Amino acid sequence: MTLAAVKKQDFDSLDDERLGWVCMEPTFLQIRGKDMSVKTQVIAQLTKGQQALCMFRVLYDHAKNSVIEYYAWISYLLDKPGYWSSVNEGLRFFGDTSMIRLLEETQEVLEARNHKLGVQWSEATFKDLDHDNELLNAVSLLFERFHEIALDSLKQIRTYIRSNPQHFVEIES
Repeated sequence: MTLAAVKKQDFDSLDDERLGWVCMEPTFLQIRGKDMSVKTQVIAQLTKGQQALCMFRVLYDHAKNSVIEYYAWISYLLDKPGYWSSVNEGLRFFGDTSMIRLLEETQEVLEARNHKLGVQWSEATFKDLDHDNELLNAVSLLFERFHEIALDSLKQIRTYIRSNPQHFVEIES
């Protein structure tokens, strides 16, 4: 189990978003740019709480910046069933039913589009939103809700981390 080393005053003062990132930074340094087998091995060594946080951050950090990134990242995760199920398991761990419902709704919207066009998840590109106003409008609304719900997600995760710091950080004096 890899724990982030954090000074007590820093741990106590981190905002919701930064707290989760700091807790996962050592793991992300181990897996960034590595192949799937290395990522799987590193994540398997984490506690359930760390795995849940890791998978939330995999979703959140890649999808939060724009409608395009939300669309492309959700499509990517759906193309990788193990990742998609792990993100959902992580959300269940934190009791984040609102985010789970939003992701299910996003999946339904994107599946319907893919089915209508006869395309696969792996064929999703950033340019899809440039050529499909119906898709752009639907994903834009989902993305707005993603941001609203993510604020609550971050609060739920913060509460869990602050109640169980020993699973995430090693407090330095």
